[in-house]
Amino acid sequence: MRKGQNPAKFVKDVAKPERITVALLNYIPFISGFYAETLDVLKVSLESMRKDAGLPFDLMVFDNGSCEEVREYLVNEKEEGRIQYLILSEKNMGKGGAWNVMLAGAPGEIIAYTDADVLFSPKWLSRSVEILETFPNVGMVTARPFRTPPEFYEGTLRWAKGNAALDEGQFIPWETFLEFNLSLGQTEEENKKVYAETKDWRIQYKGVTALAGASHWQFTAYKSTLQQFLPFDMDKPMGQVRQLDKRMNDAGLLRLMVSDPLAMNMSNTLGYLRGELGKERGKKKAGFGKRVLEIGIIKKILLAVYNKIFGWYYS
Repeated sequence: MRKGQNPAKFVKDVAKPERITVALLNYIPFISGFYAETLDVLKVSLESMRKDAGLPFDLMVFDNGSCEEVREYLVNEKEEGRIQYLILSEKNMGKGGAWNVMLAGAPGEIIAYTDADVLFSPKWLSRSVEILETFPNVGMVTARPFRTPPEFYEGTLRWAKGNAALDEGQFIPWETFLEFNLSLGQTEEENKKVYAETKDWRIQYKGVTALAGASHWQFTAYKSTLQQFLPFDMDKPMGQVRQLDKRMNDAGLLRLMVSDPLAMNMSNTLGYLRGELGKERGKKKAGFGKRVLEIGIIKKILLAVYNKIFGWYYS
């Protein structure tokens, strides 16, 4: 039997969420090997997104089954008021499973999604929202220009040809193009040919400039738009995330990028901040041990063993 009145009945006001929710997805199963620096990468990402984003936001973090040390860090960030919404998943649900929860549950009218290894520059959010609110029928806006597969922005070009000023050319500077691709483990040499043979599409509409293209690793979108594509049924943790890119293009929604780099992929190390990208140009010839490890059959066997051990612990 109830005794007394619930004190909550006397509360006159409740907190309202910000219009924008920044939703970050994190997965760090252990702090060693490939993941040795990823907690530091996460900390840098969180610090950079909060520094002069240009607009207020609430932060939602979905942790996809990380190790205890990472969970403890996130809980402390929540208790200190630096994370407004924290979801700790017992198991790794994969990106699709996490998106189903995050994109449906984020309270904001606008969702700015990001992977946990993105370094942000000032005004990244306000510039993204400016494009989102100026252009019509926008699916997603990524806070960095880079060259994306043309088949994923065909609908954007169809709209732009009849409704905006559209130009084709080398609008992404070589250094900006190279910087991003080096972070993905590519080499400068292989990118020279790609850069020379590909172009960018610049779209100008109502005084705002954007480039055609966007990507699933970081984007800003209306929540109502994203809900059209839920749920995601992905049977692998990674590798199927371009479903969102394809579905948006097929639906005729615009996929756009800001015209200058306001977000950068750090991958799994702080090498970008240490200035290590592209240093292979000045590297000495690899030592004997390193060359042995790069022999095809040896590399294949060792990576297979690594993957097997990883599967035993985390599958």
